[in-house]
Amino acid sequence: MADVTDVNRGVSGGANRGVNSGVIGGVNRGSAGANLPVLRGHNAALVLDLLRTAGEGGISRLELAERTGLTPQAVSKITARLRAEGMAAEAGRRASTGGKPRTVLRLVPSAAHAVGLHLDRDELTAVLVDLAGTPVAVRRVPFDLGAGAERVIEAAAVQVDAVRAAAVRGDAVRGGAGRTRVDSLQAGLGVGAPFGVGEPLGVGEPLGVGVAMPGPLDHVTGVPRRVTGFPQWDGFPLREALAARLQLPVVLDKDTNAAALGLAPRGPGDSFVYLHLGTGLGAGLVLGGTLHRGARTGAGEFGHQVIQLDGPLCECGNRGCIEALCLAAVARGDLAEAARVLGAGAANLVGLLDIDRVLLGGRTIAAHEERFVRGVGAVVAERARGTGIPVAAAEGGAHPVAEGAAQLVLAPVFRHRRGAELG
Repeated sequence: MADVTDVNRGVSGGANRGVNSGVIGGVNRGSAGANLPVLRGHNAALVLDLLRTAGEGGISRLELAERTGLTPQAVSKITARLRAEGMAAEAGRRASTGGKPRTVLRLVPSAAHAVGLHLDRDELTAVLVDLAGTPVAVRRVPFDLGAGAERVIEAAAVQVDAVRAAAVRGDAVRGGAGRTRVDSLQAGLGVGAPFGVGEPLGVGEPLGVGVAMPGPLDHVTGVPRRVTGFPQWDGFPLREALAARLQLPVVLDKDTNAAALGLAPRGPGDSFVYLHLGTGLGAGLVLGGTLHRGARTGAGEFGHQVIQLDGPLCECGNRGCIEALCLAAVARGDLAEAARVLGAGAANLVGLLDIDRVLLGGRTIAAHEERFVRGVGAVVAERARGTGIPVAAAEGGAHPVAEGAAQLVLAPVFRHRRGAELG
């Protein structure tokens, strides 16, 4: 992973400024393939997803056909195109089991990139990831979410340019091959319209920018609501403003939703809650294998459940919110109490949603991981009535929200089932 130390302020090329949909990409994202010409992009995405999950070891064309339900001929055509466009490559051969040895293929992660931004209350993190979701470059700088829209947008643009500059210096996507790869992923996989197909793209052009920030917000319209502590964001068209400034497609979602999306492929369970404790407290919910936002995109406002009637005033206007109680305990150094309060809220979610596991993350958790895992786990175990719900620190990268934000862009490219929840 490269740390970017300089900033290339010039944005090369263009993209559709009117990014007016929270959906990046197509329609049916089912798990099985279909042998119809109109679904060529869908089928290619299924193949790409299997190439990605196979890792460096690769996967054979026969296995691709078996797992997608596509004919071997259809798989051969798709993989030939992916190889020609630089997105797939041979990964060797497997020993014969009676016929000739099978050639296995793998994804070429450097074929394209996405940017993830975490706009926290006091810190901005930008990360550039490749197609496999591996960070290539990271920037983390002090930041003020309340500085005003113009300054926030400019600060975000500077950091996006910085990680894009790293791609140019590292030669992650070069020249005409990069143009072909990006065209294929944006147009051939059904993401053409919002990505400005046909417009010139510069070297190192990412597929898009995923932005994660505190909620509440409407991810469909890309508009924040009354963000706790920053009500001035209410109704501001942040996604459209960032897309116009960056000249790139932008997706906006809550920080906890982004982190949950990034964590979803990592764990064994289909239902979990991700609790993020940093400058605030929120939850990302994955239920039945999909990211749950709720009918009005308001799910996950975990920190503002009232657990102490007539308790201390919270910035949201209520009293006795779990966020206010937990942050107050952290501020006075009483980590045991903070963990106990967080555990009470986690146990409420376990009892209400019957989830498989609880994952903890955020700056405060990272600084005191063992104490929070042990403290929250004790409360959940006490109140879960013998069901044995595991509590653990979230695995993955050092910047789960920013990396998850990049997955907001990548998930639809691979037609990942959790990508279906982006709209």
